[in-house]
Amino acid sequence: MSAVSTAFPIDKSMAYRAIFWGGLTAGILDITAAFINSARSGRSPMWVLQSVASGLLGADSYTGGLPAAALGAALHFLIAFVACTVFYLASRKLNILVRHAIVCGLLYGVAVYLFMYLVVLPLTFHRSFFRQLSAVVTGLIIHMLCVGLPISLIVSRLSTTTAPRE
Repeated sequence: MSAVSTAFPIDKSMAYRAIFWGGLTAGILDITAAFINSARSGRSPMWVLQSVASGLLGADSYTGGLPAAALGAALHFLIAFVACTVFYLASRKLNILVRHAIVCGLLYGVAVYLFMYLVVLPLTFHRSFFRQLSAVVTGLIIHMLCVGLPISLIVSRLSTTTAPRE
């Protein structure tokens, strides 16, 4: 057995750990922020999760009860794990992402926010999303601090192999 073949399972295991913990942490922080932010408008956590499910179910999600909310939670965490996986894979090629995890994480949060609001939501709902400036600023801060930063810090901490320096 060569050193490469014996080291691969460890590297793979570290990748799974980094993606799992990064995605889970970002998912929990982001949905908690959404619950708090929506509560200020009198909306329940169930409504928040149903609104996530509405991307697949449409308006029926709001009458779908707990099953629709559970689908929304599953979709939310799927998105968080995908966001973490993208960051992890990018960090294998771009060492700066883990060497400067704080700045890169904050910028990644902005990128995730822009992708969600400029690509995913318009495609899902077939309309553009006009938002007040205060909602945009709040959303950006939430994505920077609750999505990008935890993902970058966890990937930086838990990933053992980084991209070669150029």
